Amino acid sequence: MNPGKKILLAVLLAAGAMAPALAADKKLVLGFAQVGAESEWRTANTQSIKSTAQKEGVTLKFSDAQQKQENQIKAIRSYIAQKVDVIAFSPVVESGWDTVLKEAKAAKIPVILTDRSVDSKDDSLYVTMIGSDFTEEGRKAGRWLVEKYKGNSGVVNIVELQGTVGSAPAIDRKKGFEEIVGKQANFKIIRSQTGDFTRTKGKEVMEAFLKAEGKKINVLYAHNDDMAIGAIQAIEEAGLKPAKDIVVVSIDGVKGAFEAMIAGKLNVTVECSPLLGPQLMSTARDVLAGKSVPKRIVTEEGIFPMEVAAKEFPNRKY
Repeated sequence: MNPGKKILLAVLLAAGAMAPALAADKKLVLGFAQVGAESEWRTANTQSIKSTAQKEGVTLKFSDAQQKQENQIKAIRSYIAQKVDVIAFSPVVESGWDTVLKEAKAAKIPVILTDRSVDSKDDSLYVTMIGSDFTEEGRKAGRWLVEKYKGNSGVVNIVELQGTVGSAPAIDRKKGFEEIVGKQANFKIIRSQTGDFTRTKGKEVMEAFLKAEGKKINVLYAHNDDMAIGAIQAIEEAGLKPAKDIVVVSIDGVKGAFEAMIAGKLNVTVECSPLLGPQLMSTARDVLAGKSVPKRIVTEEGIFPMEVAAKEFPNRKY
């Protein structure tokens, strides 16, 4: 081999040896399409993702869909065009994602779902889903309520504030709750309507429930704390005492719910942790490294009745 070829071969071998180190040092570029900022929970979720990305040196491209699916689809297509390393998003609703997810797959960009799932027959369109078991959250709320009324054979009239129509938490929290209370002959859901996961809408719908049913209402089951807090205001304005005249059960475990429990206005909240940033960054790195990850990563969560709120409050991070 002539000297020129030897030098060229040495350069190529050196470059090859350096490649893995460069790849390892390369900044992860993550495109994240958020639902919006509709609640305390969502705000905490966004903060967890942004702060973790900053702390771990991840280049985060972030978009707020303002609770509109078309905005999320537009953001995902933008991330595909920018050739990010990984796309993650929390779907506004369950259906209608196959087309854009197929586009991401064709571009060889892995997709991670966070917090909410999609309704697709082709589960190869995403790598994994990180988040809570919403159905189990509904069951926890139902079990607590059944225990609360243990030994009471009278009719228990329940009104339900559902989350955003078509969203995974709204569908599953309703399903899990009904799975438990449906076995109780004296439990009746007399009104059920969406409050869109917001305080304003929760208050508005609760006002309509009270106008229609009045003192017949024994229990309010809200799919999230923000709607419950809005509804508590409506209950008070109607001259009734929340948590006493009407038992209030909700889901999320945000600080606002703990404040309401300490004030004696909310009976119980089922935890749904929004602090998914560390799990998301870790999973994204594993996916890029070619490591096998579970198809479903469930977060561990508890349930907090009014009696423990004051003690637990200092531990809350969201």
